[in-house]
Amino acid sequence: MDEKLPWFGKLSAQDRSWIGLVAQSGITAFVDWFRDPDAHSSMPTRMFGSAPREFTRVISLHQTVDLVRTTIEMIENTIGDLLPADDIPFVHEAMNRYAREVAFAAATVYAQAAELRGAWDARLEALVVDSVIRGEADESVRSRASALGWTGSGTAGAGTAGSGEVAVVVGRAPSNEPGSTNVADAVRHAAREAGADALCAMQGDRLVIVLGGTSKPVETVQTLAEFFGPGPIVVGPLVPDLMAAVTSARAAVAGLRAAPAWPGAPRPVHADELLPERSLSGDGHARRQLATDVYGPLTMGDGVLLDTVSTYLDSGGSIEGTARAMFIHPNTVRYRLKRVGEITGYSPSNPRDSFTLRVALTLGRLLNPEPGASVL
Repeated sequence: MDEKLPWFGKLSAQDRSWIGLVAQSGITAFVDWFRDPDAHSSMPTRMFGSAPREFTRVISLHQTVDLVRTTIEMIENTIGDLLPADDIPFVHEAMNRYAREVAFAAATVYAQAAELRGAWDARLEALVVDSVIRGEADESVRSRASALGWTGSGTAGAGTAGSGEVAVVVGRAPSNEPGSTNVADAVRHAAREAGADALCAMQGDRLVIVLGGTSKPVETVQTLAEFFGPGPIVVGPLVPDLMAAVTSARAAVAGLRAAPAWPGAPRPVHADELLPERSLSGDGHARRQLATDVYGPLTMGDGVLLDTVSTYLDSGGSIEGTARAMFIHPNTVRYRLKRVGEITGYSPSNPRDSFTLRVALTLGRLLNPEPGASVL
């Protein structure tokens, strides 16, 4: 083996000794089987029992086949010196039958090992996702995710490095799948095709995906929407890495809970697009975000933008009505409303954005009654 198989010499002494033990066990098993095939029909399978289960991680199935082939070739070249000429064809035929059984036994051993690894990986993946959702991500979680093949940088093509940012995606679990393993495998494969990393787990009636390696998670999730059940799919905001993914998970879970309040929401929808629904459903983080990022900037300076957008909303979205109420020119109203859109990212003339602004102003007044003061 050392002469014919280049990789054999690179194994440790312990691993080479295990291979020798398996080969000796196989030869002994062949002698017993050849003596009485019916009494020793299970010998080809049992010959691999002398090696530890971890051995399947040391050498591949292809390498195992090479080992079996090398052993049989050596025996075939030797039996001519050990047996009478008339017995050689009979023994040779028996060896071929036995070698076939050994090949099937090797395939069975590796298939069982793959199934065990798959089941263990599924449990480990579910544990990692659960830790992310519960905010318990630490170095051990990073290590476990790495063992599952997670890099966080994706597989962005065309020579472009993937983003290291992470987003958590939450939606209903598919109801027509017999198990979560197939769904998780399909999600990971589709994510890799899209140039991203993915960790996937079923949590009751919801499917949770931790997505990495993409700077545009909503677009990436559009390619994964088929794996979710009916209903909304919410994408949490991007965070720097897996350790900070609880922030994205919290927003995604809160968004999924609040999504029914917006029947016309896109699928998938970003959690930040559900800020008003989330705040109304009791999400304190969404309330503070609206008060800080939307209401807060409007209170800066003399507060004229706050007064203008408030009057505009109270006037039913009428520029002329706002101008009359504030004794200013309609073009001044238009300019100020444009500034509101530039500062907050929400255009008062857009029905959806105006609803968000209305909720933000209400929350801002509740949480920060004094203009210019810091938001609680």
